[in-house]
Amino acid sequence: MKSIVENDQSNMKGGVLVSSNSHEHHHHQEEDNKKKKKMKLVILIVNCIFLSVAQITGPLLLRVYYLHGGQRKWLSSWLQTVAFPFLLIPISVSWFKSKSKSHDSRSISAIDVNPTTDRKLRFGGFSPKLFISCIFLGIIVGLDSFLYAYGVSYLPVSTSSLLMSTQLAFTAAFALLLVRQKFTPYSINSVVLLTLGAVVLAFHTNGDKPIGVSKDQYFLGFFVTLGAAALFGFMLPFIELVYRKACEAVTYDLVMRMQFIISMVATVFCTIAMLINKDFQAISREAKGFELGETKYYIVLIFTAVSMQCAVVGTLGVIHCASSLFSGVLMTLLLPIQQICAIFFFNEKFSAEKGMSLGLSIWGFASYFYGEYKQTKKKTNQHKAVPINSQEIPDEV
Repeated sequence: MKSIVENDQSNMKGGVLVSSNSHEHHHHQEEDNKKKKKMKLVILIVNCIFLSVAQITGPLLLRVYYLHGGQRKWLSSWLQTVAFPFLLIPISVSWFKSKSKSHDSRSISAIDVNPTTDRKLRFGGFSPKLFISCIFLGIIVGLDSFLYAYGVSYLPVSTSSLLMSTQLAFTAAFALLLVRQKFTPYSINSVVLLTLGAVVLAFHTNGDKPIGVSKDQYFLGFFVTLGAAALFGFMLPFIELVYRKACEAVTYDLVMRMQFIISMVATVFCTIAMLINKDFQAISREAKGFELGETKYYIVLIFTAVSMQCAVVGTLGVIHCASSLFSGVLMTLLLPIQQICAIFFFNEKFSAEKGMSLGLSIWGFASYFYGEYKQTKKKTNQHKAVPINSQEIPDEV
């Protein structure tokens, strides 16, 4: 009898001890989650600043280049991706963090080593299929950069930015074809509104042409910019398709490394075109004839490159820390600011047609992202209704 009582007391003490340890572990886990959320919020704010500043200054600087004597289309295309080495900074930070974590769990990682992992390490952490997809995307980005640069050379910033906003309509269309995304009333409404916005701009060509640009050049720039928006709209669903086919875990580190390879390939693509077109030899001559002066010519080129790369980093960071919904909403809010800056710095006319097109664009964005918000909320509610047995692993910052 005494033995039974002692066993019961021992079990009670053991139960209390286990419960206490479990409570302490849960408390530490909550503190870690709070720290990660705070860090993620800081990173989100920094990336929002990057995206906001770059989204406004990038197109303006590119327009400055053309307005004051710049004529090299492939050079301005090259500037949009040539600052890709800056991506090595966040990639290196992530690499050192992951190396530290792997050092702490060396015994576990030693068990997981297999030929497949070794093959992936040879491609910088990518599977061969994903690596080839990044090369293909890099060529697409290089071509898209050229189309955008070509359009900006003949169009005002306000017009080109409104035309680029139609990429959302092309994204929806290619998402239907590539990843079988279903259309909703909101996405259909968005496509119609953005298309109408482009049509309204097409009818307003007489008072919108920059000085020295013919009507044929304006129309060429107009449709080339639409082509750039369409190509960009193709890239986003294609990246989603690549993720599905590659079966890779999508982390911020993976996205940054992918962007590094894509930008590097795009830069090589534009560099080859510049060599063929003899743009490198023309840079010094173009700098001497630049209306703002030779020094300011190089300053414009450098800041354009840095600004364009900051836009890429900011976009990826906002999507990772928040969502594509928040990223799209932020870009929509920046569109009117970009219009105002173009009017202020370049004395561009803001006609009634542009105002109507801007209103239709914002309406189209709002419709699309409200539909996305409702779909996300519906999926979240469905997920909460299902009991979760496994412990959720928090995202890495």
